[in-house]
Amino acid sequence: MEKEITLVLSPKQASSTALYTPLIANKLKVSLKQISYTKVINRSIDARGRNVKINLKLLVCIDSPPKEKGKINIKYKNVKNSEPVLIIGAGPAGLFAALKLLEIGLKPIIIERGKDVISRKRDIADIHKNKALNPDSNYAFGEGGAGTFSDGKLYTRSKKRGSNKNVLNVLTQHGASEDILIDAHPHIGSDKLPGIIKSIRESIIEYGGEIHFNTCLKSLLIESNSIKGIVTKNNEKIESRAVILATGHSARDVYFMLNELGIMLEAKSFAMGVRIEHPQELIDSIQYSCDFRGPYLPAASYGLVQQVKERGVYSFCMCPGGIIVPASTAADEMVVNGMSPSNRNTRWANSGIVVEIRPEDIKNVNINALIGLDYQQKFEKLAFANGGEGQIAPAQNMVDFVEGRISNKLAESSFRPSIQTSAMHEWIPEQIRFRLQEGFKAFGKKMKGYYTNEATLIGVESRTSSPVRIPRDRETMQHPQIKGLFPSGEGSGYAGGITSSAIDGENTAVKVDEYLK
Repeated sequence: MEKEITLVLSPKQASSTALYTPLIANKLKVSLKQISYTKVINRSIDARGRNVKINLKLLVCIDSPPKEKGKINIKYKNVKNSEPVLIIGAGPAGLFAALKLLEIGLKPIIIERGKDVISRKRDIADIHKNKALNPDSNYAFGEGGAGTFSDGKLYTRSKKRGSNKNVLNVLTQHGASEDILIDAHPHIGSDKLPGIIKSIRESIIEYGGEIHFNTCLKSLLIESNSIKGIVTKNNEKIESRAVILATGHSARDVYFMLNELGIMLEAKSFAMGVRIEHPQELIDSIQYSCDFRGPYLPAASYGLVQQVKERGVYSFCMCPGGIIVPASTAADEMVVNGMSPSNRNTRWANSGIVVEIRPEDIKNVNINALIGLDYQQKFEKLAFANGGEGQIAPAQNMVDFVEGRISNKLAESSFRPSIQTSAMHEWIPEQIRFRLQEGFKAFGKKMKGYYTNEATLIGVESRTSSPVRIPRDRETMQHPQIKGLFPSGEGSGYAGGITSSAIDGENTAVKVDEYLK
């Protein structure tokens, strides 16, 4: 007999099968020997009271083996001689579109401006040493996309694209821990993701797909409003009846190219602000109502949102036990992001705190499709001008920022190369500055202890989402002007993270198949 039950346990009880199995037997009123099998289906933390609880949903078998079979791996077809589909970008949308094409029986050919994930790690190490930034191989560009080195959180609130179950299964098939299948907020970790990305690449190549690194898109081949292929920056022409555009939100040259070709683009809302860093012990004490977290609880996270003058101010990509990293894609920009290793064991907690920006908020005579892109670039250049030489980031203590004074001393930070004190309250644009200041005061009331000069603001967090949308038809997922052009993922304005981008990539591949048939 199989039953599903829910247990509310202490962190220690939930940490061990040996500890919670007797509690299962007691709840079901059976002997311990009668329990032949248990499996955790879902796991979540409830930290609302003073005593933190773990909610476990379990499948339990009594006097019988489980009916379910082992995990079924997705089967791919050999597509070496199948019709090619070009995919621009090897981020989550591009990689998962490629895997779905393998399932369907079409040949994915991925064009990636950056390097393979191992070579990319060496270029990222150079950024941390404050050496020259490679504009095509960094935290944004290269195999795996921006998500490879920015934490690997797999949670998405969006349900309209479909379930994330298939994405999680694919990740476990390629080396991710099966814990991501049960945790309410699954997380892989930036130390584990490169190996998983490499495994996905190996699957694509094994079954006849192709990946071309160090190959940058220059233009599209279009005849009679239909895609015929692409031209690379080496002037190589590659033909295909379908192109999936999955370039990510940092590939600004793609937006400029589309605009020059007269392909319709739209300005959209986005968000910018700063990244804030607290001691992890402080966040633990606030969220868990304790002086010491103990060995059975993970590093605490938080989510905050506040309306200030009709615009949202909210936390973004919160990284418990993480570090802040330099995420610029050009030498004259300063952009930061956050990441966490799989065990989330650093001394710091960081999160983006960003302000909603709508096209009409930007002071300009004409609102055009690229107005947000221009505003974003100016913000990043401003941060660079107010930081230190190279990739040294501007920083300020939180209370000093709100009260408008320069910080004489900054706390030790996880950010490498390093941080430098800066009057951020003076140079951050007023519409962002004012809302951040009011937002921080409100957050301090919601989380007692959050508003403190122990927290450091580091600038700037500007790549939360694309300020541009590439239009597509709701049913066919094609651009309304160009047959065979399929915008997909974050860079096209249709996703917001690893999971939603991956789902969007899979959905796009299905629509490509329908179009080619």
